[in-house]
Amino acid sequence: MPIEVVDNSTESRFEVLVDGKVAGFADYRLLPTKIVFTHTEVLPAYEGQGLASKLVGYALQTSADTGLRVVPLCPYVAKYIERHPEFQELVDASFGGR
Repeated sequence: MPIEVVDNSTESRFEVLVDGKVAGFADYRLLPTKIVFTHTEVLPAYEGQGLASKLVGYALQTSADTGLRVVPLCPYVAKYIERHPEFQELVDASFGGR
């Protein structure tokens, strides 16, 4: 079962694909220096496989690689950042809470 994560910039979301089919996504709003993550979802048929973690990890690493600050409005993204200290420095200083 091949798993791939891609940035579907046309839809403003990162997508996790399983066998070429969308299994989940992380919606975002792209600003000049920030990326605002608004919602993350894995489709019910794909839950429990660690896909959300793969998806968000990829999205955050891509944000870091492109120099974007992160605003984690999505609770899942915020919790992921709490559990992965290597991404905490990405959080935009103006983001005051969850």
